[in-house]
Parts: sequence; C-alpha cells; structure tokens
Amino acid sequence: MVPFVINAPSRRAFFAGTLAGLALPAVTPAGAEATSTRAARRGSLPARPNILLILADDLGWGEIGSQGQRLIETPNLDRLAAEGVRFSTAYSGAPLCAPSRCALLTGLHAGHGTVRENPEGGPQRSLTDADLTFAELLRLSGYRTACIGKWGFGPEEPGQDSHPNVRGFDEFFGYIGHRHAHQYFPKYLWHNGEKVTLDGRSYAPHLFRERAVEFIRQDGDDPFLLYFATNLPHSPSVIPGGGGVYENRPWSGPNRRHAAQVARLDTDVAALIRALRDTGRADDTLVLFTSDNGPHREKGVTPWLFDSNGPFRGDKRDVYEGGIRVPMIAWSPGLRPRVERQPVAFWDVLPTLADLAEVPVPAHLDGLSFRGLLTGDDAPRHDHLVWNRPRKAQAIRRGRWKLVRFDPNIAGAGPQGRVELYDLTADPGERRDLAAARPDLTERLQNRLDGSIGPDPRTPYGLRTELTGDQVVVTLHNGSAEPWRDVRLGLDGSPKVRAHAVARVEPGMSISVGFPRRSGKITARADFESGGRSHVFRRAHQGEVAPVTLR
Repeated sequence: MVPFVINAPSRRAFFAGTLAGLALPAVTPAGAEATSTRAARRGSLPARPNILLILADDLGWGEIGSQGQRLIETPNLDRLAAEGVRFSTAYSGAPLCAPSRCALLTGLHAGHGTVRENPEGGPQRSLTDADLTFAELLRLSGYRTACIGKWGFGPEEPGQDSHPNVRGFDEFFGYIGHRHAHQYFPKYLWHNGEKVTLDGRSYAPHLFRERAVEFIRQDGDDPFLLYFATNLPHSPSVIPGGGGVYENRPWSGPNRRHAAQVARLDTDVAALIRALRDTGRADDTLVLFTSDNGPHREKGVTPWLFDSNGPFRGDKRDVYEGGIRVPMIAWSPGLRPRVERQPVAFWDVLPTLADLAEVPVPAHLDGLSFRGLLTGDDAPRHDHLVWNRPRKAQAIRRGRWKLVRFDPNIAGAGPQGRVELYDLTADPGERRDLAAARPDLTERLQNRLDGSIGPDPRTPYGLRTELTGDQVVVTLHNGSAEPWRDVRLGLDGSPKVRAHAVARVEPGMSISVGFPRRSGKITARADFESGGRSHVFRRAHQGEVAPVTLR
C-alpha cells in the first residue's frame, strides 16, 4: 500500500491549480484520436475493465453543460459526455444522500435496502453484515478496491460491519459519518481504521483527489475499482479562494461559491482521467459519473438561478423528477458516443459491475445490468422503478406513467395522504395531475408500489471464514440464480491445504468445509464454474486483505 501522506498547499496556490493545467489532454490525430476512432467503431468494452465510479454530491441534472447548463462551465464532463454514453433518463436511489448511496452500493431500491432515510428524517440505519456491496463482489474476484471521499454510514468506529473496509474496500480515505462530510476543512479524516488528525486548513476535496490519483498510479496487474465519492457540491458552499472566476458575477455569495464548487468538481474529474491516461490505463477502464440526488437549495443557494434541475419539477428531498433524475455518463475509449434514453437507476449499478467483472450476479436484486446499453445492444427493461421515503413520500414509475404518494404527516397532504399521477411522456415537468381522471390506473400503480416495499429479499452470497477451535471453516454461499458446478474449496498460502471438491451448489444453498487451523494469514479460496465461465473467489479472514493473482 502506498504510504499515507497529506500535502496541504496554500489556499492561493491550491485554488489556482483548480483552474489551470487540469483540462483533459488534447487529442492528437496521429495518436489518441486514431485509437479513439477505432474504438468507437468497435463499440465495445475491455474484458474485466478497471472501474472508476465518480459520485457527485447534490449535483443537479441540469448543472453540466451537456445537459443545458449555461452559467457554469464544465468542459471536462462535457467532453466525457460527447465521447461516451450519456444517460438522459438516469435515476438516483433516493432524493437524498444515505438511502441513495445504499441503493448504489447494494443493488436494492429504498423499499428493500437497509438504509431508507437520512439522519434528520429519523434513525438512519447502518449497513450490516447481511449487506453485499459491489466492492465485496469485485474484491472476491480479484479486483483491488478503494473508496475515497464520503461514505455516509456510521458509526465512526473501525472494524464494525458498516465500515468501508469490512464492506469490501481494501482502502478507505474520507468521512465515515454523514454529518461529518459537511465539513470541507475537517479536523480529521479516516484512513482505513485510523483517525488521521488534520489542522483544519486542508480542503478535503483536494485531499481526496490527490489520494485517488495515487491509487490509480499504484502498480499492479489486477484490475481496480475506485469509488470516488466527493462531497462536491454539497452545502455549505465552501471553496478556497471564494467564487474564483465567478467572483464578479451579479449573484449572491453562496451562488458564486456553488458555481465554483461545480467547476472544481469538473477539474477533479479531469485530474482522474489524466491519471488514467498517464498510466496507460484509460483503454482498460470504464468511467461512470453520476450524482446521488437532485440539486440542493441550502444556505443561500438558489438552484433556479442555474436551472439546476433542467426541465424537471422539484429538487433534493423531492420524489418529483428534479429530486431523483440525475446526470449519468459512461466513458471508455471503446464506447460509441451516443445518448441513451432507456431509464436506468442506481440499483442497476451493482449488477452492471458484476456483469462487467464477469462475476455471477446475485439473485433477488431490484437492479438489472445495463451493460448492453453501454455498447449499444439490448438490455433488460424494468417493469417499474420505486422510490421510498418512509413517513414522507413514495413514487413509482411504470413506462410513461409516474405516481407520487405523500404521507399524511406531510403538510397539506390531508388525513388520507395525497396521490398524484403524471404522464412523463407528455408532461415531463409533472405539472398536470391526472389521478382524478385515471382512477383505475392510479389504484393499480398504488397496489404495485405497496407490493414493492418490504424486507430485504436477498439470500447470502460469497465466501466466508470462521475460526472455531482448531479449524478454519470456509463457507461458500451461492446467492446467484444459477448453480455453481465443480466447486473446490480450500486455503491459499503455504503450506498447501488440499481443496475439498463438490459437484454442485444450487442457488440459495451453501457448503461449509473445515480445514486445520494454522498461524499467519488465512485466505479462503473457491474455484467453480457458472454461466459457462470459470471463477475464482478469494477472501482473507476478516481484518486481513490477501494479495490475489487471477489465472
């Protein structure tokens, strides 16, 4: 692991660096352009690509130039959109942070996921040992993994089930808790299980960018997953140097600084892409950029100034389109530039990453892989999409129809609550409520919404170890929808331990084998076949991370 060092530049030097020298490198006809042209004709992705998942915080659908923004310049994101796949109908997991991130990580919408509310809306649950994240899946199959930035699920303790290291990330650097991430000049951050004390003068997004670049530059033959979860441009609107190039605009101070935050986000993206190019990893990487919910209007920021939600109604915390419709861009040199209009949602990310990494996709997810949409092929379509804010509001989209339902506790909803129905094809701004005119459709959608909310439907998945007496018990859970054949379980390392073989593990079933306990690092291994592919899973005993080498 790269030694952990924090370099904190002066504010003036740092802010100057955000505006100069970070644009995506120019493409030359003799080199990169020719490569890009050949790749565009292919319309393909590399096998088991590196994954760079960039998650903005409260960035609205309309706050980037490729989706109509005219006041804030985002040239680097616009270039990614022009060269990649721009999803015009991408949805977040929720209209606010924590449940949205839970949906992204676990493949379950907020009607099934563990975390369904932010702290201010009631008790916010943490992730549990039963949760399976995309990082756990990819790490099982040999990816090196990192989460840098805002995690958002407490408690702030090392080793607990909701900690990023326990939920699949080899490396973590950032905020663990939700509220701590509101501090742009924090007194401390977490590096894995260690609380790193800061002087309160270091700008956290800068530290995140530098650490992410270091991770990309690390040597290694294994593919990587980097989940870069910046806290830009979340409230408060704080950035070194004030509003920068927007300082003289005739706007309020919070709006000028918000614009500078969005511009800073754009240059951070450029720095990560530059690191991919400099290390020769760009051709083997898929970059996925999105935001956790719609734009905020907090501490003096007025999103209507920037038309931050585009043509949509509502913003952060609303289950109207403006609160849940978010930017999403997929970029890789092998993709054919296009705009994709088929709806996708955050809970589709886990099955998509599993599909790309050639890992058996867990069963009983709400998400569907949109790998086909990246390459211009067909992909499965959702019957419906669901958003759930307990004791506040819910929504369901099915085809062109969207139903919004408000809890009786919401002001103005009435003792029975309030139900609204919209035709998103004819009325994407959700201005004409058709519930009274279409009572049968309204009732059917309500029934489907009610049937979509309940307990977590998943079954255990993956590889576990347990130390009992003089044995190491290795358990393989088949939580996928297909049988796993020719299964061999064992322990890696020296001395060699003979693997235990079984013919088949059916979906929903598991197998446990005990091996003699030994000193030193304990890493379980499972070899099996599924879906016409050979797979190798490895998992170090909890608290350890084993080096992995795939065949």
